[in-house]
Amino acid sequence: MPQRRGSPRASSAETVLDHALAVAAFTATEAMEATGLTRSTVLAACEDLVARGWLTELDDARAAGEYRIGRPARRYELDPTAGLVVGVDAGQHRVAAYVADLRGTVLARAETDLGTRGLDVAVRLEAVATTVAAALAEAPADADRVLVTTVGIPAPVDARGASPDDGGFWVRMNPGFDAVVPGARVVVENDANLAAIAERPSSPEASFAALLAGERFGAGLVVDGVLLRGARGGAGELRALELVVGVGSSDGLGAAARTAVTAAAEAGRIAPDTPLGRAVARGALDAGAVFRAAGAGDPVAAGVVDQLGDLLARVCVLLASLLDIDRVVVAGAIAGHAGAVIDRAAEVLGSGRFDPVPEIVASTLGADVVVTGAVALALDTVRADPLTFELRPAHAATVAVG
Repeated sequence: MPQRRGSPRASSAETVLDHALAVAAFTATEAMEATGLTRSTVLAACEDLVARGWLTELDDARAAGEYRIGRPARRYELDPTAGLVVGVDAGQHRVAAYVADLRGTVLARAETDLGTRGLDVAVRLEAVATTVAAALAEAPADADRVLVTTVGIPAPVDARGASPDDGGFWVRMNPGFDAVVPGARVVVENDANLAAIAERPSSPEASFAALLAGERFGAGLVVDGVLLRGARGGAGELRALELVVGVGSSDGLGAAARTAVTAAAEAGRIAPDTPLGRAVARGALDAGAVFRAAGAGDPVAAGVVDQLGDLLARVCVLLASLLDIDRVVVAGAIAGHAGAVIDRAAEVLGSGRFDPVPEIVASTLGADVVVTGAVALALDTVRADPLTFELRPAHAATVAVG
């Protein structure tokens, strides 16, 4: 069992483990210099951590060719497979799961398409369980080696992992995952907040928004390096967009693109021999098809792109006016197709009418931004207090989840 936090032995082990989590292989001397502990304390802590399974003792520095004179230094390294973390993006239509080691290296991935069944709680829980189990089997890894599983959902989440009881969508998105996923600790978080964690820059004082912009707008908000949550986890929900002139709803770029094209088709403005007309005829009307048609010179699609750019600019102005943020990162699967929309929004903001305005950029993480952030938060949770977790040895067989 982990030693009680606060005891001298636990404190030195925690300090050395913090160092091991931050560096590659290290000697006792290097750990002494980094931590301020004595040699005997460092060596005792390293032996303790080796016994617990956190560290591996390597060949000494002389055997490794790094030390030639005097007593060879003992070398240690974090065992990245000592424990595992799992990140889950539990969206309404898709579930994705990553299994990663303690260095954040993704060992396996799995995905399940929910289609129109995502509002059925039983279906949703089963999909999360089987997707995580599939990722663990692919690794392969035992479920009892998972230290933390983070589940991202499209609903506000408070500090306890609960969502407000709206009597509908939010409750269905967050029905309780503890019984269906592995982990000594299960963390539930809002998907846009996880996108913000995935997109966090190196600057600890950054102010930015990670804007999920596909089916619905939702923002993970970071101000002066602090992720905003709110008393009920509602920061960044953006329901107020229904009141913003020129926006009118929290529908994201993907939903707005379909609405605009449907309206154009009903008005007879889409010719069947145009790129957009052919996409409509194939039943392939998604945001990507609209943006590709615009790139091919389709005039109706180009008009839709301008309309979406104006909409995005208004959302960015609202965020910047309220929070004085420096950057908006357009995130989610739509980000890879939305370059022309972002360019149009930047053009609108560049008029000088709304100065100062945020920079608008596209995320490079695509549809995996939420699950990437889920892994990052799981690792943060482990690193915040690692010795509260009891490691279990790796087994040859994989234990199924669910």
